[in-house]
Amino acid sequence: MSNLPYQDLSRSIDGKTALITGAASGMGRATAHLFARQGANVAVTDLKQENVDIVVQEIRDAGFSNVHGWALDVSDADAIKRVVDEIAAHFGGLEILVNNAGFALPADIAEESYEDSWGPSINVMLTSHQRAIRAALPHMRKAGFGRIVNIASTEGLGATPGNSPYVAAKHGVIGLTRGLAVDLGREGITVNCICPGPIHTGITEGIKDEHKEIYAKRRVPLRRYGIPEEVANMTLSLVLPAASFLTGVHIPVDGGLTIKNA
Repeated sequence: MSNLPYQDLSRSIDGKTALITGAASGMGRATAHLFARQGANVAVTDLKQENVDIVVQEIRDAGFSNVHGWALDVSDADAIKRVVDEIAAHFGGLEILVNNAGFALPADIAEESYEDSWGPSINVMLTSHQRAIRAALPHMRKAGFGRIVNIASTEGLGATPGNSPYVAAKHGVIGLTRGLAVDLGREGITVNCICPGPIHTGITEGIKDEHKEIYAKRRVPLRRYGIPEEVANMTLSLVLPAASFLTGVHIPVDGGLTIKNA
């Protein structure tokens, strides 16, 4: 323990490499932009290369060249391992992983089509997380530094009717975060989770603006939807070197949604 009156901890990710899944839109896109601005090497990944390329070019046009893009289908276990290794080889390492890829596919438990939502939801929003973490771990161990952030949802803390595959996946993400925080803590690798609430993203763009406003004023203490950049900044806080004694937590970024009873 230091005898100094204050121990300065680094709040910089300059030079570290971050992989972000689902980075072609919404919270993933905002996180990619923010991390690049903070000096990190950013690996933008998403399902379609053309969408990835758009975000990569946006970041480069903003004056940051420390970015590269890969098409990645996170439902494909072999693709995850291959792309993670390619990213580490390209940038010379990998220290930060943000598991953000996701979608919402509502389903009625009484219908045969329920299986069409259940399988992909669990695969993309839960199984892929542990696969990406397992692929990234050797590189984090080599670097002697690891920060893992899983993006869950306030649906991982409660439930909306007709959305149980998504709800189950996001509850699972919180459980995975806690379990791996315990398993990896001895190595100094932190695993945390963010639970976004009502955020302006592709998942919510189908909701009419007037309905969003009514919902926010009724349910959200801050009386509005959040923006992806607000989630991205919380993600940044969790991957800083200074965030070295925070692990296994789930943090709602929801404008107070989950604390309001009525």
